[in-house]
Order: sequence, then C-alpha cells, then structure tokens
Amino acid sequence: MTTQPTSRPPEAVYIHIPFCTNKCFYCDFNSYVLKDQPVMDYLRALDREMELTVQNTPPGVIKTIFVGGGTPTVLKPDEMAYFLKSIRTHFPDWDDNIEFSMEANPGTTDPDKLAVMKDGGVNRVSFGVQAFQNELLTGIGRIHDVDDVYRSLENARAAGLHNLSIDLMFGLPNQTVAMLGESIRKALELDLPHYSIYSLKVEENTLFHTMFNKNKLPLPNEEDELEMYLLLMSSMKAAGYDQYEISNFAKPGMESRHNITYWHNEDYYGLGAGAHGYVKRQRHVNIKGVNPYIEATSKGLPQLDSYPISQLEAMEDFMMVGLRLREGVSNTAFQAQFGQTLEDVFAKSLDKMVHAGLLEHIGGIYRLSNQGVLFGNDVFGEFVGALTEV
Repeated sequence: MTTQPTSRPPEAVYIHIPFCTNKCFYCDFNSYVLKDQPVMDYLRALDREMELTVQNTPPGVIKTIFVGGGTPTVLKPDEMAYFLKSIRTHFPDWDDNIEFSMEANPGTTDPDKLAVMKDGGVNRVSFGVQAFQNELLTGIGRIHDVDDVYRSLENARAAGLHNLSIDLMFGLPNQTVAMLGESIRKALELDLPHYSIYSLKVEENTLFHTMFNKNKLPLPNEEDELEMYLLLMSSMKAAGYDQYEISNFAKPGMESRHNITYWHNEDYYGLGAGAHGYVKRQRHVNIKGVNPYIEATSKGLPQLDSYPISQLEAMEDFMMVGLRLREGVSNTAFQAQFGQTLEDVFAKSLDKMVHAGLLEHIGGIYRLSNQGVLFGNDVFGEFVGALTEV
C-alpha cells in the first residue's frame, strides 16, 4: 500500500553544485575539488536535467530554491550567471515571497559574484564559517580564515543581501567549551537573522575517519560536548533566537523555509549530481560523479535509482523528520496526509517516549522535551522500523 501522491507539484527546488576549492577533513558530501573539472559541461547538463524534469512534472509556483554543494560560490561570475538563468528559464513562476538560498564559503564571494547572484534572484546566503579560531579552521581543512568571514559578510550586505546565515560546528578536534563560547559570542555580534550549529560527525571515507581509527583525532569528551550543546542553546535563547529545529536558530519569521519543507516531509525537486528528490511519493537519487552525471544527462534523466515510498515508510519518515522541529508533529497534519491519527499508528512508541520524558504531548501535538532535545537520535530511532509489526 502506498500513500496517495499529492495533487500539487513540488514548490521547492534543491540544486547541487558539486565543486569546491578543496575537500575538508570531515566532509563526506558528494563534492569534488574544482581544479580541471568540466564546470560548463556540468552546468549545461544541469540545464538539460531541469528541462527534462519539468517536462515530466511541470512546476507550479516555486516558493523556495536551495543551491547546495560542494561550494556553489566557486563558480565564476559568468558561470554563475548562466546557471541562474537556467533556473529562471525552467522554473519561471516564482512566489512573490520566494526564498532563494545559496551556500557559500567565506573567501569565495567577491563583490562581482555577489552582484550576479543578487541579479539572478538569490536573496539568502548561508556561509560555512564553522569556527572563529584560525587554528581550528586549519585543523579541519577549511581554506578561509576569520578575516574572510567578516569581509564576505560585508560584501554580501554591500550587494544588498541581508538574509544571511552562518554555520558553526562543535565537537571539533582540539576545541574547548571556551572556544565554542567565543565563536558563539562573535557570531551573535554579527546580528544575523539565522544560525545553524552542528556537532561534528566522523563519517567514513574522510580524513578524520582515518585519523580516528588510528587514535589520532583529539576530540572533546562526551561531557564537554554536552556542555557545548547546552551552552549554545542557552546563548542563543538569551540573544532572542528561537531554536526552531534541533540544530537551527532564527529570529522570529526568519527560519529556513526550504529546510522546513524537508522536515515537514513535503515534495521537492532534486537536481544535480548525487541529488535526491521526492515527488508524488516517489524518491529518486541521481548519479554521483561529475562526468558520469554529464554523460547520463545526454541520454535522459540522470537517475541512478527511483522507487515508491510505501505508506509505512512515509509515516516513519513523517515522524523522524518532523520531530526534529521544536514545534513537533501534529495529529492534524498526520491525519491530512495519512487518514489516521498518530495514536492509531504509533501508540506504543509515543507512549514509551512520553513516559521516558523525551516527548511531550500537548493537545494534538507531540514534540521533543528539553531532555529529548539532548537525546534526539534515540527518539528518532524509536520510529525507525516501528511499523514492521503493524
């Protein structure tokens, strides 16, 4: 049994630019060092994939666009202009209040490039800052320094881009609680509308994974990492930022609407090498490599795999992504999508998590408790495979 496809076309678009100046030591994303890459061939292939995609599933009004990577801002101004024109050509109908986000690295956003981005419709930029200590940045393989951060933000504002976000990380090698406190303080001094703050995960096929296996990765201990997370939550709250998702903080009304699309388990187009899409209860994943993607696009849609999502999978996904949001999951939204109540389907797991003090049940809503935020993965895991017995 599968869920009924939604009647309206996706209102969100994700596009992947897989190039970056170098590979960070912790990164397992689908990204490739820029040198000698066929960038324009890739952008032409991306244009072709957009064309084929909208032929198959004609777009409606687009409310959010997110360009991720890699580092999209490694594109030269003329490449960026071509790319942004492709988007406007194939997805021409934009909501008056569209959120058009692009990821950027400090040091790859000169005034000329930012002007092209602004002219092409980009109105939100998310900078991968990670830390405000140069020694930590060097230690994780970042190419920018702290001065680049300030310069990039200044350039963005000068170009008329004011909806800005920065990413920070905690649990980094050799990072102390005091260092994170300094990074948070300096970040808040920038008075930005949005901050994302993630804990380091040591992923396979990264330099950090190799170092970890050799016992050469000096990570903070669990107590310090917990103290870091508590510090960032209290600091952000004191500064007037709402923790609307377990790793994301925003001034009221400045949440990332594109990412909320994912957390509400709604449809979105996924374009580019290695991108994932979700349209009418059908997931797909694209071919990863740059040249294989270019070659595949010349023959049709560059999809590696495409598969329907069953009713049970969709219900589990709804819970796992929805509970990341501090607003939680509502019976109203669940019933609208599946025709059953949360208790009809997940009574056992919900009861277990509420009694453990990790979920709160208020009216028709279940949400993480303050304690549950600290143990989110345990809560989300409770809903993985929870319906095999149903």
